[in-house]
Amino acid sequence: MTPTLAQLIDTVVREHYPHPPATEREIAELEGRAGWKLGPELRALYTRTNGAELFVPLPDARYSILSLAELQRARVRMRGIDDDTMGDASWWTLVDCQDSDFVLVDVAGPAPYPMLDAYHGTYPEVRQVAASLREFLARALASNNRLYWLQDD
Repeated sequence: MTPTLAQLIDTVVREHYPHPPATEREIAELEGRAGWKLGPELRALYTRTNGAELFVPLPDARYSILSLAELQRARVRMRGIDDDTMGDASWWTLVDCQDSDFVLVDVAGPAPYPMLDAYHGTYPEVRQVAASLREFLARALASNNRLYWLQDD
């Protein structure tokens, strides 16, 4: 049986390296700056932990969920240019994998938002690695600290 999002977030908070929860003010600031709503899944995560590292702490974490303050358009984070030639404006960095690889959240459509793999060397080429945060967390937590989408190749 697939765990619920609440169960997955409980696991992150209990067994990994969570940061203190985001405040409603921090959530409102991100939504105002970004121009999109977190949606139920991301809101559930950030009200429990404003970022987290899975399996091991920084600097060795392969899954570092960014804090709300660290979220930014992928094209700005990865290329330093806020221009449509550098990727969709709806792609935002969510997870830093510490190897020039990021997991992005695509906020173009309604929540739940799909998750995309973005490697610095081939960006703005991306591929979907999960249909939702719940799927991403389930697969990441079961990965034994390996980037699960790279195991499919």
